[in-house]
Amino acid sequence: MNAFMTGYSYWDNTPRGSAQIARPVIHRKAGGTGTYEDPVTLAVGHVKRNGRSYMDYPAGTKFYIKNLQRYAIVEDLCGDGPKPQAGPCHSGYQGHDWLDIYVGGKGISESWVDGCMNRITGIQPVILNPRPGYPVSPGEIAASGCATF
Repeated sequence: MNAFMTGYSYWDNTPRGSAQIARPVIHRKAGGTGTYEDPVTLAVGHVKRNGRSYMDYPAGTKFYIKNLQRYAIVEDLCGDGPKPQAGPCHSGYQGHDWLDIYVGGKGISESWVDGCMNRITGIQPVILNPRPGYPVSPGEIAASGCATF
């Protein structure tokens, strides 16, 4: 499947300047090296109804991001405010689901990390519920310069 991929960082996370996540599964904070055993935290859109958030993909759902050569796991929410369903994370982009991957960036300048995230933004092939064994380029995405393959 194809998805619209964006990145979020330590600098633009909510709360700002943190790696806090909303739905921890294997990490206590956003992170991961991108291997099958240690996938990178992924945020997805959600709908708020009656004070509860309903995620577009359940926490724990895994993806393989081909262009980043990393596995990712849903552990966070993308979209803030009282009606996140009115924002782009939930509604998607040009008919594609929106996936927001954590790139890290603590200890790197915010402007550099912003440029890095811009390089990975776009419609990309992903595999939902992947098997182990795909090629992996492990490590923090921002530290790699947001390298794509």
